[in-house]
Amino acid sequence: MVRSAAGDAESTPHELADLPEETGHDRALRFVRRVHRLRTLGLGLGFLCVASVLWLHGAPWYVWTLLVANGLAWPHVARRLALRSAHPVRAELRHLAIDSTMGGVWIALMQFNLLPSILLVTMLSVDKIAAHGPRFLFRTTACLLAACVATSAMLGFRVDLATPMPVIVACIPFLVAYPLAIAAVMHRLGRRITDQNRWLAKVSSTDELTGLANRRQGLRAAAQALARHRRHGGSAVLMIADIDRFKEINDRHGHPAGDRVLRQVASVLLENMRATDTAARYAGDEFLLVLPDTSLEGAAEMAKRIRARFSEALAQVPDANCSVSLGAAEVYEDMADVEDWIQQADTALYRAKEAGRDRLVTAPRVEVRTPHEPDESRYAAS
Repeated sequence: MVRSAAGDAESTPHELADLPEETGHDRALRFVRRVHRLRTLGLGLGFLCVASVLWLHGAPWYVWTLLVANGLAWPHVARRLALRSAHPVRAELRHLAIDSTMGGVWIALMQFNLLPSILLVTMLSVDKIAAHGPRFLFRTTACLLAACVATSAMLGFRVDLATPMPVIVACIPFLVAYPLAIAAVMHRLGRRITDQNRWLAKVSSTDELTGLANRRQGLRAAAQALARHRRHGGSAVLMIADIDRFKEINDRHGHPAGDRVLRQVASVLLENMRATDTAARYAGDEFLLVLPDTSLEGAAEMAKRIRARFSEALAQVPDANCSVSLGAAEVYEDMADVEDWIQQADTALYRAKEAGRDRLVTAPRVEVRTPHEPDESRYAAS
């Protein structure tokens, strides 16, 4: 008899081992319930295959009793045992070994009748590979072979390979319905993996506190904007925004208040940026803004809206004496790299702080310059 490989595939022991104890146990219980449904289907359909051969050979009553117990009762017994176990997944692996052992017994009792025997071996093999990989298949196959040889020896090694039409007809439901059931579960698994990968991609590129892109994603957007400028020309601006007096907020009101301010800045940035722009949390209370197809004049207008909207948002927050300073730099042809671009914007931000905060300072485009040694005379406040 055989149980479903697809049931194991949805939550393998490898997955469960990496989860926290409580969550892993909950998922293990759901896994056991899934397996129960598919095991019930597999053993029920396998019951018909084996029964057709036993009827052909006139099997005694005790063999029929064993078949009923294994084919109809065992799925529910296995479920109960696994749910009561302290380690449900380990219990299911033991049950898998029992399934293989019983598969060997039924193959011998059917006297190696060709079609149902091949069907049982194939489904049991698929089952084990999906459950725990090829090594687990080798171990359980050893159980199957040992049980098959021992049972066949007790019967005098009887062999009857012929598969008459009634047995073929009895095997058809198993041959058709069980693979379809596995395919349906595997389809759900594929969708689940796709959703998980999408979620992981979002998590890996998003700052948890603000919901903006994280530093890595911001730098990647800047690199893409620089590469696009080198290939096709056009303008692009990189801005660094910093919250003025942010340390005072944390010291006076605590980090929860500081977190609220960071989230407020993130909300204001998203409200005032285009879909093609990228806003990323760069470091602490600094934000990196990548604005493709934008001139310094356009960046200045955006900065003006951001500062005004942020002031409005904090007007209702008691003792929130903070504002936003920004430094901006436009991309140009002989710019060395993204680090060079960021350094220019950061130097402009530093001058905005020196000039009294709550303002934008831009670094005008230049044609020739010494890398990493910005000429301070070209910075202008706005």
